[in-house]
Amino acid sequence: MKFTEEDIQQIEQKGLTVKKVQKQIELFKTGLPPINLKAAATIDDDINGIKKLSDEKKQHFINHYDTKRDAISMIKFVPASGAATRMFKTLFGFADDYNPDEETINSFINKNKDLDLSLFFVGLEKLPFYELVLKEIEKHYPEYAAMTIDKQRYIFVKTMLDQDKLNYGFYPKGLLPFHKYKSHIATAFEEHLFESSFYASSNGEAKLHFTISEKYQDIFDDEFKRIEDIVERKTKTRFDISFSFQKESTDTIAVTPKDEPFRGEDGRLVFRPSGHGALLENLNDLDADIIFIKNIDNVVVFNYEQDVATYKKVLGGMLLELQEQSFNHLRSLDEANITDEKILEIAEFLVQRLNVKVSHEFEKYSKKYQIEYLQEKLNRPIRVCGMVKNEGEPGGGPFWIKEESGNISLQIVESAQIDKKSKSQKEILKNATHFNPVDLVCSVRNYKGEKFNLKKYSDPKTSFITMKTKVGKDLKALELPGLWNGSMANWNSIFVEVPLITFNPVKTVTDLLKTTHQIKR
Repeated sequence: MKFTEEDIQQIEQKGLTVKKVQKQIELFKTGLPPINLKAAATIDDDINGIKKLSDEKKQHFINHYDTKRDAISMIKFVPASGAATRMFKTLFGFADDYNPDEETINSFINKNKDLDLSLFFVGLEKLPFYELVLKEIEKHYPEYAAMTIDKQRYIFVKTMLDQDKLNYGFYPKGLLPFHKYKSHIATAFEEHLFESSFYASSNGEAKLHFTISEKYQDIFDDEFKRIEDIVERKTKTRFDISFSFQKESTDTIAVTPKDEPFRGEDGRLVFRPSGHGALLENLNDLDADIIFIKNIDNVVVFNYEQDVATYKKVLGGMLLELQEQSFNHLRSLDEANITDEKILEIAEFLVQRLNVKVSHEFEKYSKKYQIEYLQEKLNRPIRVCGMVKNEGEPGGGPFWIKEESGNISLQIVESAQIDKKSKSQKEILKNATHFNPVDLVCSVRNYKGEKFNLKKYSDPKTSFITMKTKVGKDLKALELPGLWNGSMANWNSIFVEVPLITFNPVKTVTDLLKTTHQIKR
């Protein structure tokens, strides 16, 4: 594939190279193999991939975490770059298609079988922004009070979404009104600060890093300035907030259905953001003893934050214990006089505690190779991930997969990565008992205190191709391995069952009506 001088200049301005772009085009041509599922990760005496902890064990890990937290550095990493467009998808459809002069809202809901829209109007007054919208309506519609109920509801939705009014659909999700308290309305951004004071703080300071769209930095900065003193006084915690943006160098080239570079109407190459896997670059720039990861929309009202924090401490305590044991074993492997018994003990630790499948041939290896083998398996980033019982929520899940090398490993897999045409793969998918709520705590330094280069532990073959359109034309887009999927494919992974109370995402506006987003009155 030959590029023009203008193409090369465009590629290099994005921080990419021609070689990288050619490799991306090659992936479109060769295709990407689906994930080969071996079995669903389940709970079964701690050997089938997901650990179920006793109350005694949970308390042990909480105590361990609380004992260690002031002696370590930590940071909370929050992907927060998305606008709220999808959250209001139903309402955008209603605003475009409904005519209050021609039909009632009930007939529109019945015709479209739109239960979500019905729920929205039933719970309207409980939404955190209800009064804000009414105030905005007063500015633009002085005749509002005299309108029919159906016309009022139509105007309410239009005021929420219209670009010259509140424009909620194109606002960053992290800065939307999420929770209504007696004296104020809190955003998801604010709730992350309160929540982090319970578990992601050390010596009275909490560090949080948000990945955002660059165009929103000023309003995030303004929001932090507005709430900083209040939150610090209420939590007795200092906050160190930082932001980063998805790097242009992680964009991927779009191609036509015939795998030729897709060009816009101006003749220039079209590049697209490559999904949340692009944030591996941002995560890789952070350095701390442990890093908590949680999505921006997964927050709760204050009443439930202590419950959520309890399980974060469980995960954090387990990670710290595994980290200490791993580091001790790695130091033992560096010793010249390590015994055969110790080598077998370390191999057993990998199997029992880190879910690593050790080769059947291990005991036949020479002692020198056994040591190298164990060092390579053990000296990796570690993640402890909460897993929630599957109750029909969309998203990835925990599975054992068989790699091309024949190695079996524990992974978080998205349904888009699975071959749905295969009966055996569909059967394994059907047997899944848990899903991934994006609730991780990570160890990103080695036993010598050096930071891992996280990009070395990603599996590029777990990228995936999706079909999109631009200016009415079909194109193929390439998404990088997901941040907690293929980007962490070669980490040591431990999955732990956590309760549903820890998973409260706001995917649609009516999720804000759920108990965990409502203050008890």
